[in-house]
Amino acid sequence: MLPDFVESLGDGLHAIDTGFERPHFDAAYLIVDGGRAAFVDTGTNHAVPRLLGALHGLGLENGAVDWVIATHVHLDHAGGAGLLMQSLPNARLVVHPRGERHMIDPSALVAGATAVYGEAELKRSYGVPVGVDAARITTTTDGMTLLLGQRRLEFIDTPGHARHHHCIWDARTRTWFTGDTFGLSYPELVSARGRWVTPTSAPVQFDPEPLKASVKRLLERQPAALCVTHFGRLPNAPNLGPLLFSQIDEMAAIGERLRHAENRHAHLCDAMRAMYVQRLAEHGFGDLEGSLALLATDVEINAQGLASWLDRTS
Repeated sequence: MLPDFVESLGDGLHAIDTGFERPHFDAAYLIVDGGRAAFVDTGTNHAVPRLLGALHGLGLENGAVDWVIATHVHLDHAGGAGLLMQSLPNARLVVHPRGERHMIDPSALVAGATAVYGEAELKRSYGVPVGVDAARITTTTDGMTLLLGQRRLEFIDTPGHARHHHCIWDARTRTWFTGDTFGLSYPELVSARGRWVTPTSAPVQFDPEPLKASVKRLLERQPAALCVTHFGRLPNAPNLGPLLFSQIDEMAAIGERLRHAENRHAHLCDAMRAMYVQRLAEHGFGDLEGSLALLATDVEINAQGLASWLDRTS
């Protein structure tokens, strides 16, 4: 029996709520084909019992996992990969080549996260990431495929959110596993117009034009669905691309307008909130205050990411 934090998506796909921050905030995915399994993203160290619980709930042993795939190496996506690998004797970690060194030695990731959150909060929220033996790592190239049972998974390079980001295409279900490239779409943020989606510019490699190019590549496949880490399966719809493209442009314009502002971070946060209020109202949300509360963390993180982009391009 599947635990209540696992949702079956059909055709061997399963979404796992990792429990990070709040329910329906951070997802990992489990793909099963012919008795073989792959995880896409892992959440943090604290998520590992849930990932193994999902596997066992499907009647699979730890040795059935062939691949642990990190869309990118941010800790809410790959922080638990090293600890998880310790329980999976046959698995290889699949990572973008730019992220490989961080999976072998996560000290730089830890230092960066500590600078943002502080040591105590890092341990509380993420645990301490564990390195992975280099001999157990496979790095990807654009267009590369891997076999899971009889299912082929294709990888494409998708910079813009991070330079160490790739997305995974499951041709059988016409589904992309998008990490943060296709933004975030919390299940609570749904109106009569359907799910709402917004970009994420989390530090430190946000780059608007490459991000738009990556989103375009995803949509060119005319996917049936996009599985985003934050959160869940997002059925493709004609409005999703325009929603993302226009907001990426608006975020870049906000950054440029405030590039030299005094107390820049506070102004960036205020501008992000204003953008969200307008966009949510346009999408038909009545409870703007409640909707904005769900995005409070994203306001802060996106403002930090915009500042990183501005500093990098000054």
